[in-house]
Amino acid sequence: MRTLGPDRLPALARGFALLGAGGGGATTLLELMAAEVLDGPVALHDLDDLDPLTPCVAVGFAGSTYLLGERVPAEDAFAPLLAAAERWTGVAAVAVCALEGAGLNGLTPFLLARGHTLVDADLMGRALPGIDQLSLVVDAVPGVVLVADTGGGVMVVESARAADVESLVRASVIRAGGAGAVLVAGFTVGDLVAHGIRGTFARALALGESDVSAGELLGARILGAGRVSAVDAVPDDAFARSVELTGDDGALLRLVARSEFLAVTRDGRTIAASPDVLVAIDTVSGDVLQVDAVTLARHVRVLSLPAPEWWRESPERLAHVVPAAYGLRDLEMES
Repeated sequence: MRTLGPDRLPALARGFALLGAGGGGATTLLELMAAEVLDGPVALHDLDDLDPLTPCVAVGFAGSTYLLGERVPAEDAFAPLLAAAERWTGVAAVAVCALEGAGLNGLTPFLLARGHTLVDADLMGRALPGIDQLSLVVDAVPGVVLVADTGGGVMVVESARAADVESLVRASVIRAGGAGAVLVAGFTVGDLVAHGIRGTFARALALGESDVSAGELLGARILGAGRVSAVDAVPDDAFARSVELTGDDGALLRLVARSEFLAVTRDGRTIAASPDVLVAIDTVSGDVLQVDAVTLARHVRVLSLPAPEWWRESPERLAHVVPAAYGLRDLEMES
């Protein structure tokens, strides 16, 4: 068990920004909200600290992260979702973890940390865009329930089909105006041991406290640095973009992205790809950049962080997060 207080939020937020892979949303809003809730330190528990039968929930926001900045959610945004989940399952949640251990969602469990045990785990280990990419959904854990804000009520979804979970929760988010709270229930700490990504808070904190400018980012592989020379649409994919960098060493780097960076090529050869976490950092300011902030003439450093091992433990899991899962072909790493 460790303790986390408001003084650790900046480092945590930067670490979660790095794990966002260019997505996940800016963390500033949740930093401010968490600081309001945390009037003192809270305990962060490893999975092995707790009884495996401990009922748990995961919380996060889905949809447009930009809309969250315009319509700031209430501190008790998850209260009606939690109440609905507990009515549906008949079980009161004791513990809370992150829906997505990256971006602003890495910090959302703090909003429930005063009434629940904070668990060092999440359901993605990085930023990913799909509700059907939650680890509990990928592994089809029985009894899992998702509750989504509809902008005036809630929708409860319990289905063994990942496509149902994705489409129905997404419809609720759209009904809520494009962004809303999502809560996952019906699982235990023991389910997280088998089907969750552990240690994401610890990893984010270590990343946030490392010195990127000195090249000391833990576990990072430097892929290159250069000036953005072109930003183009990807043919046949309205949601993807290709960012070209003229490398400082003369190479041509290309970042392929949707809401997160999905692959990096060097002179036409893929040198890194999802599920590894691909990061673009402004070489002048040191800011961790979202996909749409990698703009013409900006000078950036591109690096890769290892993916959570959970995704590579089976071909079935890996198939959910490689570039081909997004319809982007011929971008996988050579074996």
